[in-house]
Amino acid sequence: MLHAVIVAGGSGTRFWPASRRDRPKQFLSLAGQATLLQQAHERARLLVDPGRIHVVTSEVQARGVAEQLPDLSERNLIAEPEPRDTAIAMGLAAGLIAARDPDAVLLVTPADHVIGPPEAFAQTVSEAAALAEQRRVIVTFGVAPTHPHTGYGYVQRGAALEHAGERPAWIVERFCEKPDRATAEAYLQAGDTLWNSGLFVWPAAVVLTALRDHLPRTAQAIDRIVAAWGTDRQAAVFAEEYASVEKISIDYGVLERADEVVVVEAGFSWSDVGSWSALSGLDAADEHGNTVRGARLVGVGARDMTVLGDPGHLVAAIGVEGLVIVQTRDATLICPRERAEEVRTLVDELRRAPDLEPYT
Repeated sequence: MLHAVIVAGGSGTRFWPASRRDRPKQFLSLAGQATLLQQAHERARLLVDPGRIHVVTSEVQARGVAEQLPDLSERNLIAEPEPRDTAIAMGLAAGLIAARDPDAVLLVTPADHVIGPPEAFAQTVSEAAALAEQRRVIVTFGVAPTHPHTGYGYVQRGAALEHAGERPAWIVERFCEKPDRATAEAYLQAGDTLWNSGLFVWPAAVVLTALRDHLPRTAQAIDRIVAAWGTDRQAAVFAEEYASVEKISIDYGVLERADEVVVVEAGFSWSDVGSWSALSGLDAADEHGNTVRGARLVGVGARDMTVLGDPGHLVAAIGVEGLVIVQTRDATLICPRERAEEVRTLVDELRRAPDLEPYT
């Protein structure tokens, strides 16, 4: 049976000052009226009953998740005591779900991506889930690249998987790191490399076996947490195991080492919305190339701006172009669009200063 796992972590750095430590990107409405987390939940509901939707988040963000998703079952909210990357997070979700449903197949999806249209997403996932269940493989979704993006990881296709069903699938040749510009252009020209979307479908039993093969200490920690789940030892075991488990992603720890990994091309549009500059590709721009959300922009010779602020807040700009301006109750960000990725570095600086850390 199919279950959905929404991975809703994050440190709230990329979209500062709108995002904070307790309000990361998935809690924001960056594409439409609903938040990214709410949109991920709605897509999952096209595929599974609400009782089979699970969210993995942090203790700090658990309250926000519950507020945004009031229909989410409390037993399906997994709040990590501390962030230890995705191998333990996704593995624990698989272990807890498998304890209830040994034949479970999991859709694992980040909470903070922009994906559409929902119906095409549901169709692609349904086909991938059937493939994963029948062939006992891990399925990842690759997105056909439209330009040489240096902020995404890539997946190189290998041999075609025979008798894969209606949607073509390929054995994963290798996962590629975020490339420099020249390498990204080479990937685009080669035509056999896709953007790595970070979405997966896998039988719970298959990914748990892969964890035992490639990350045995993580697998043992998961087994101990699952055994204590629902008992009076749950909190203590949870905290103890998380404090000692290796901090590693599912990509590095499992997918790059496993043999049973295939890729299908996503039949939907996708963006991980990695920085403020990405908003210019999500919202319609005005005749001057300005993208505005919430606030009102009045410009004289202002072009190619990304502006976000509280409703009713006026941003006035004269003779500037290519800037990101974000206004919140207690902070304002101004930077060139092409340097929006450096917001994370700025937040690191803020957190190192005791008098500025409260702003993060």
